Amino acid sequence: MLSSTKSLQKLKQIHARTILLNISSHSFVRTKLVSAYASCSQMREAHILFFFTSRQPTSLYNSLIRAHSALNQSSQSLAIFHHMIIAQKPFDILILPPVLKSCSHLSDLTLGRQLHGAFLVNGYSSDLANNNSLIRMYGKCGEWECAMKVFDEMPVRTYVSYSALMVGYEKLGMTLEVFILFDKMVEMGMEIDDVTLTTVLTTCSREGMVEKGKDVFEKMEERFGVKPKLEHYTCMVDMLGKAGLMEEADELVMGMELETDMVLWNALLAACRVHGKVEVAERVERRLVGRT
Repeated sequence: MLSSTKSLQKLKQIHARTILLNISSHSFVRTKLVSAYASCSQMREAHILFFFTSRQPTSLYNSLIRAHSALNQSSQSLAIFHHMIIAQKPFDILILPPVLKSCSHLSDLTLGRQLHGAFLVNGYSSDLANNNSLIRMYGKCGEWECAMKVFDEMPVRTYVSYSALMVGYEKLGMTLEVFILFDKMVEMGMEIDDVTLTTVLTTCSREGMVEKGKDVFEKMEERFGVKPKLEHYTCMVDMLGKAGLMEEADELVMGMELETDMVLWNALLAACRVHGKVEVAERVERRLVGRT
């Protein structure tokens, strides 16, 4: 029950029950409590229990590392990983993706390469999740040749593999490669997910490819089965704004069914300033004032 609960209130009730039953200090129970608090993103409680747990298996470190990584707390995630290595705990196949994700966020290429070496030494070279994580890490660290090498040597690739490589290409401004991969995914009938479409729309925005961006955005739900999210609208507003199509960008925002955020509004206001669209800026500011 402890390992499966996602409700914080329910978890605290269970924790209180273990204290009343005088079993909360048992190694097995405390280990499960740490994992459960981590899965609920309650990192303070998870860490307190962790440091008072006499038995700290690799799985317990994994729980903390995954939770920090999921919360984009990359420094904390890597700190726990280093603590695990110092404690001479063996690491398993499950720990590499979240650690590589943290390496990506911090551009820690040195640790990423070391993990790749450990990945090969331990015989994980055919593992799909780890290969995808390596592609993301190398791509975000600007090492596209290494990312491509991992991709080429994969025995099996999925849409996640293509999307991971595409993200790396986009970060490096490799526009042609982004669209070659995207077109190949479409031709092969692969699943096109929201991450892939964000990458394509970001590329269109950066390169001023307005018609291409509009075409992809309009086909998202009908052709690819992906309902546009806030990040997709933000890409579109940024793209239309850069092209000076302020009225169109404002109309798009007004037609949204999603709750907007300041990133989107700032993109619209910044474009208004650049193109001198005072009337649109005033409408946006009135709507912002009305929200506060």
